[in-house]
Amino acid sequence: MTNLLLKIFIKNRNDTENAATRDSVCKMSGIVCIILNILLAAAKIVAGALFGLVSVLADGMNNLSDCGSNIVSVVGVTLASKPADKGHPYGHRRAEYVAAMVVAFIVLVVAVELCIESVTKIVDTFKGNSAEIPFEIVTIVILSVSVLVKLWMFFFNRKLGRRYGSDLLKATSIDSISDVGATSAVLVSVIISHYTGFNIDGFMGVAVAVVIAVAGIKILRETYNNLIGAAPDEKLVESVVARIKQFSGVLGVHDLNIHNYGPDKYYASVHVEVDSSVSVLESHDMIDQIERDFAENTNITLVIHLDPIVIGDAKLDEYKAEVEKIVVAMDEHFTIHDFRMVKGPTHTNLIFDLAVHYDTKFTAQQITEYIQREINKQYSDVYVVPTVEKQIG
Repeated sequence: MTNLLLKIFIKNRNDTENAATRDSVCKMSGIVCIILNILLAAAKIVAGALFGLVSVLADGMNNLSDCGSNIVSVVGVTLASKPADKGHPYGHRRAEYVAAMVVAFIVLVVAVELCIESVTKIVDTFKGNSAEIPFEIVTIVILSVSVLVKLWMFFFNRKLGRRYGSDLLKATSIDSISDVGATSAVLVSVIISHYTGFNIDGFMGVAVAVVIAVAGIKILRETYNNLIGAAPDEKLVESVVARIKQFSGVLGVHDLNIHNYGPDKYYASVHVEVDSSVSVLESHDMIDQIERDFAENTNITLVIHLDPIVIGDAKLDEYKAEVEKIVVAMDEHFTIHDFRMVKGPTHTNLIFDLAVHYDTKFTAQQITEYIQREINKQYSDVYVVPTVEKQIG
């Protein structure tokens, strides 16, 4: 069914990286879910009113509230698809994250309300005040159909969310599976209570509320990280570095920064090392080629800073090799770049940047002092001047 809907309504359905395709898929999902929730709500509300089944009537009202989540999704995607403007030069793609966060909050509110109601039922059960759950065939049929429909909505949105990389669709799938759990709890409670005489509705409700809350917190954490600026995926970082290094003339890559402005839009900056003996115009032409390649073939807008480095200086290479050995001995994940040598009448300064990981326990001063002690074992007239900086990864 999912593939059929994609075939009918989405023209470029196979272009999973395209922003317009993702927007169309999200809108289609929202509309499908709104229609199904309205149908479920109408059936339950009518049945509940005709047969006096309060639980079914309440479940129908819950389906109406689900329409609110779907409307939030459609509105969020519509805002996200707006082009960049003067007030938002990087576009509006993060609006999808906001919509996903709103849906996650709705899921958590449902979990809290269900937990409170369930605990109340448990207390009433032990006090002997619990109301008998009516056993009607129409109740079983409607609740069973509701579970099946919501289960399909879960798989539908989860599949689309994974295929098109949408946090919003993933959040919608969590919303659907929470309804599956809530309605299943009512259904199981009705059946067990009828045959055992013991009302387990409250206990089932607490279990479902916990599952829903965990799912809601997970999607909330993911969207929160995207909004405040999470570290880029390691595979993305590796792919960017590998793509840059494939160009002839690139000697090294460092200080890569990648900023996410939506599920499909990145802005990045990086330093690229080139041979200082090569013409600046020639090196600049190469940089233009790399930036153009990223603009035309990826969803990353890349800005490159040119770093000319000296090649073939035996003494500089000797100092650099020694410093690299010292740095790696301190931590194998530390790296150096922008290595320069400044000679004076009494001593030589080695100036370089040292990239460290965020988890290091060493301070910049400790690192500098360690390198200086080690380098003085070989060269008494050499001083190190490192700039310690945190790196991605």
